[in-house]
Amino acid sequence: MMKPEIAVLDIQGQYRIHTEFYRSDTAQNTIILVNGSMSTTASFAQTVKNLHPHLNVVLYDQPYAGHSKPHNRHQTPLTKELEADVLLELIEHFDAQYVLSFSWGGTAALTALASSPRRIEKAVISSFSPLINIPMRNYLERGRRCLADCNRTQVGNLVNDTLGKHLPSLFKRFNYRHVSTLAEHEYAQMHFHINQVLSGDPQCYLKATQRIEIPVLFINGEWDEYTAANDARQFAHAIRDSQFVSVENTGHFLDMEHKQASHISKIALLDFLKPPAPVITRPAQRLSVAL
Repeated sequence: MMKPEIAVLDIQGQYRIHTEFYRSDTAQNTIILVNGSMSTTASFAQTVKNLHPHLNVVLYDQPYAGHSKPHNRHQTPLTKELEADVLLELIEHFDAQYVLSFSWGGTAALTALASSPRRIEKAVISSFSPLINIPMRNYLERGRRCLADCNRTQVGNLVNDTLGKHLPSLFKRFNYRHVSTLAEHEYAQMHFHINQVLSGDPQCYLKATQRIEIPVLFINGEWDEYTAANDARQFAHAIRDSQFVSVENTGHFLDMEHKQASHISKIALLDFLKPPAPVITRPAQRLSVAL
């Protein structure tokens, strides 16, 4: 796969955002991918392989994370509204037609989509649910405690034992190493986000999405008890043009868990996103009839 074009962009004079642009000479459209919490552009390695070169692909790190981290001061946590503002600026900059979010990146993506960005034609929301069910609430409560204590071992084990329980062992090791070595301000950001979720209106995502008029595809893993496929179908009541895919034998991390899940995810994404091939019509032929 080709190397991306790297740029650090100034967003409203407030944030500096590391971006990676995978350009395709054959693609007509551009998609921007939105990370989950505590994730970076590296988390989308398999997704990029599935989408490129069919689409131009944009990755970015939130101001507090990954390669954006050295370029920003980390004085106050970002709200989902501010993360949505960053996404909207990037949509304009890269002239993106599509958005794809993973896990808690769905909060920023749906908040941005509710403002009806003029360029966006379709969106994919993966591993996200509007409901805080019992397994997710337990995960968030445990996460809030170990994040507040900055207990790195507990944070790393918690993610692998819950959301990441179906990941291959190699990915679990990478995941643990990443999550357990984050900066304190990243733990503070996640703690802030969890507090927002647990104290907020449980119907807030459904209410916000009622303003979304573009087609939206929701993808969830069949084995994902935290952002369950049945819970995601609640969006059908709020978004008129919504579609749903449940990936069999797969948990929260979808295309990272095994090859079959990656293949199914790729087909679902491209079937939804790629414009249909133009129908070539031939001019009617005149038949001469001998009399």
